[in-house]
Amino acid sequence: MAEKRTTPRRKFDYYMRVVDDDTQKILGHMVQVSATGLQLETTMPLLPQKDHYLRLELTAELADRPFIVFLARTKWCKIDNIHPNLYHVGFEIVEIMPDDHEVIMGIIRRYGS
Repeated sequence: MAEKRTTPRRKFDYYMRVVDDDTQKILGHMVQVSATGLQLETTMPLLPQKDHYLRLELTAELADRPFIVFLARTKWCKIDNIHPNLYHVGFEIVEIMPDDHEVIMGIIRRYGS
C-alpha cells in the first residue's frame, strides 16, 4: 500500500490513554502522533471511516487540564504482527480546537522520537 500521509508521524515513547468520549470506553493508548493524526494500539479492531470523539488523557506537565477531546476518523486497522491480540489503528484528526491542537504539538515536541 502506498504511503498517503502528508505529515511525518513520530513514534511515541510515553503511555497516554485514549478513551471514546461518547461511550467512556478505553480504546487503547497512543503509539504514534503527528500534527494531523495518530495511531493507537488497541485490543479490539475498529471499523475504518468511522468518526470518534477521542479523549486524550493528559498529565500536568503537558497541559493545565486533565484531557483534550477532538474528532478523529479511523483510516485503517491492522492486526499486530507480533501480538495477534493487539491492533494498530490509524486516525486522521478531523476537528480540533486550536488550543487543543497546540497541546498535540507540545506532545510531539516533548515526547516524539
